[in-house]
Amino acid sequence: MNKVKVLKKGRFNSALFSLNPEFLLLLFIYVFCIATYTSSLYFSEVPPILMRGIQPATFPKGLIVLIAFLNSILTYLYFTTKTASNKDLPRIFYKTIFGLFVFVFVSHFIDLFLALIIFSFLISYWWGEKNILLILSLSIIFPILVFVLFEVVLGLRFPSGILTNLYYN
Repeated sequence: MNKVKVLKKGRFNSALFSLNPEFLLLLFIYVFCIATYTSSLYFSEVPPILMRGIQPATFPKGLIVLIAFLNSILTYLYFTTKTASNKDLPRIFYKTIFGLFVFVFVSHFIDLFLALIIFSFLISYWWGEKNILLILSLSIIFPILVFVLFEVVLGLRFPSGILTNLYYN
């Protein structure tokens, strides 16, 4: 009996006609970039006398172009690299996603500064740093540097919250 070798189709052929989650994510990012870039075309222009830096419409456009460029690199890698078998995601992935949800909840309902402290502590600990003194110092210094960057350098206020109201009042 003759054995017949079946050649698997390349990823290029199968990805265009299948609903692969990775392929759908790449398409979603492109659609998102097109929609947000189109909506940024309607931003008002600031008169030159009031402009302190770049125009408000310029930054989102540049960021969207950067996201689309990085997505094109991912698209190239998606079509050129061979797929490996799907493995279960590591536990740290789910911890990080949980930490992001905690960050959004705390920053929205309690305080953004406190959320930065909690998130930087949790991520440092979960990703393997066991020196508690180092983690505590990082989780205090990092949010302070972010606060100084936004408050002093950029002139932007943090949203009101428990700790930020102590500074602003």
